[in-house]
Amino acid sequence: MNVADDQMPPADVPATETMHPKHRRMVLRVILVTHLVLALLTGVGVAVGYQQLNGNIETLPGIPDEVDRPDKVKVEGPKQPINILIMGSDTRDGEGNQIDGESGSEGSDTTILLHISADREDAYGVSLPRDALVDRPECVMADGEKIPAEQLAMFNEAFSLGGPLCTVQMVEKLTDIRIDHQIVVDFNGFKDMVDAVNGVDVCIPKDVDDDEHNIHFDAGEQTLSGQQALNYVRERYVLSVTGDIGRMTRQQAFIASMINKVVSAGTLSRPDRVYSFLDAATSSLMLDEELANLKSLVDLALQFKNTGLDDIKFITVPFAEYEPDPNRLVWTDEADDLWERIRNDRRLGREFSGDSLSADDPVGTTSGAPSGDGSPTAEESADAEAKAAERLAAGLCA
Repeated sequence: MNVADDQMPPADVPATETMHPKHRRMVLRVILVTHLVLALLTGVGVAVGYQQLNGNIETLPGIPDEVDRPDKVKVEGPKQPINILIMGSDTRDGEGNQIDGESGSEGSDTTILLHISADREDAYGVSLPRDALVDRPECVMADGEKIPAEQLAMFNEAFSLGGPLCTVQMVEKLTDIRIDHQIVVDFNGFKDMVDAVNGVDVCIPKDVDDDEHNIHFDAGEQTLSGQQALNYVRERYVLSVTGDIGRMTRQQAFIASMINKVVSAGTLSRPDRVYSFLDAATSSLMLDEELANLKSLVDLALQFKNTGLDDIKFITVPFAEYEPDPNRLVWTDEADDLWERIRNDRRLGREFSGDSLSADDPVGTTSGAPSGDGSPTAEESADAEAKAAERLAAGLCA
């Protein structure tokens, strides 16, 4: 047997199960591209499908020219970094868009600033708490109407008053980061995306019996369907000792797990699931004019071909309790360091990545693993214990 034969996996073991994770993810991308090419060869069928998917997408109004915006930071190389503001919205009517029993409160329950590096090998999402108090600047709407500025306003009030336009202007003013794209996702479509990939895996540390909001879960690792997933990411009374902060951490973990599921062989090897996911995603998205077409979305997705799951991380902006009211938060001075990193297209670094959640390990099965080959050091053990405690407080398995 030659060297090449000796390296081949056994005949009854799928090749993707024996490969290095980086190679395995590349194989999965090849599977996806192959299916897309085969779909293109079907002619009329894909034309109809393309029209359907493209027609699903809604366009958001652009930032008015009169608004003073941060400059784009240029870096060397053929590509530039991308900053996308993602907002989860409960503004649309329908049974799926109810939070805590109330419908259409016209707020943004989830806001994430996603930074994609210029080399497309690194991406991280920064969650922005809805209960943080910020100095909201004046917002200019598409029709020229101006929404007055307000000091110590709740972060999510910007969306209630002026929708994504006002939220983008506020984030740019507070961070001095140019937002390249804005995306709004409605909750009803979120359910359909989960169902399209046949559910998303989570680990729940304890039983949940929230009769008031009709949310019930058994403890342990499990795969959640669409409605279950919606209940999971909204629950903030039983699972999370830290309330909304814990819920925000669980939302990060769930998004990471969904990314993991979308790029898994079980999804990419099934064209019907790929199409169903794209149909659900495009039906639930509102995007800025530049992104609001299927071609632009596909072009953006293809730029991630060199981004491994372990390179996609989620963190929360550094915050502290607002002393006069412990139910409110404020960003700390460390947030300024984070915004500077994003402006200059720098990696998170140890300062911020230590508490991050990775799309490569959304359930947290390796979060306490030692960095070396032997037993963990005392410092590593202490860090692992602290991280486990934080995960439990947020309603995640340790």
